[in-house]
Amino acid sequence: MQRCLQLAKLGAGRVAPNPMVGSVLVYENRIIGEGYHEVYGKAHAEVNCINSVRPEDAHLIPLATIYVSLEPCAHFGKTPPCADLIIKHGIQTVVVGCRDPFKEVNGKGIEKLQQAGVTVITGVLEQDCLELNKRFFTFHTRHRPYMILKWAKTADDKIASYSNTRLIISNEFTNRLVHKWRTEETGILVGTQTARVDNPQLTARLWQGKHPVRMVIDKDLKLPSSLHLMQGSPVTIVFNTQKHSEELDAKLVNARIEGVYYYQVNNDTSLLHQVLNACYLLQIQSVLVEGGAYLQQSIIAENCWDEARVITNEQLWVKEGLAAPKLETATPVATCQLQNDRIDTYINNQQ
Repeated sequence: MQRCLQLAKLGAGRVAPNPMVGSVLVYENRIIGEGYHEVYGKAHAEVNCINSVRPEDAHLIPLATIYVSLEPCAHFGKTPPCADLIIKHGIQTVVVGCRDPFKEVNGKGIEKLQQAGVTVITGVLEQDCLELNKRFFTFHTRHRPYMILKWAKTADDKIASYSNTRLIISNEFTNRLVHKWRTEETGILVGTQTARVDNPQLTARLWQGKHPVRMVIDKDLKLPSSLHLMQGSPVTIVFNTQKHSEELDAKLVNARIEGVYYYQVNNDTSLLHQVLNACYLLQIQSVLVEGGAYLQQSIIAENCWDEARVITNEQLWVKEGLAAPKLETATPVATCQLQNDRIDTYINNQQ
């Protein structure tokens, strides 16, 4: 199962909104096949695993045990059911890391295998398998994206200066790491003030991978069209109260069709919850929030965050500036150092 997890991670950033899955086929303690879900819409891990078996080992497939980090699917989606494939090849034992919460699966794959006489062993390295696909599981169980807060602050806990000029806090190595983070998430979100003052591109140009879907909250459509975000390359979604792009749907988002699209919200209910619901409808499975203190603190106050990554420049002090957000119910889980930048990671255990 450890090998399944290693393989699954190779699909990071390329399979969403599907989960990352790895699979290994073993005969008498020898791996005869392995594979992972490589690209969204293409073959699943089990298919690639079985197809990787060499011709001289093909006769061993029915005698082998297949390991898979996530429950095999039992429905027709973009590909046929993997449970049917396993049954077709006569494999008698399946070892599953964790169940799939997706409503079209959620135990149905295991049930189908068992009804066909296949022995199914579940819960092997379950917590590791759940952690691997925390974005996928959050999306399907909480009906919202996995929310990652990210901000940089000075040694005296300031996130910005009081002037309308951008305060450079993190170093070039940390900036490159942030671009790597962007390739790992479906979307990236900022507020009006950050878009106007910093004029960020919000791309992953410093790291190889897919750009995130750029999202900005601009209720009254006051942001100038000259901003990088408003150029529409890559795709940008503007949350506002005035207009809506009828062509905006999950298929357009998944295809990353370039352009500036508008998603209309109202003033009657929580703006944040409307944004989260829009992300769910558009299949934006995870969001990296790079907004300012107000947006970050609003998300913290409504307890709609899952993870926070806080960058502290330990050698930069400013006498006056905007205070960084406060995490009251956060559990520290990791820390690392990149020259003068300390990066602390927290998770929210109070949901």
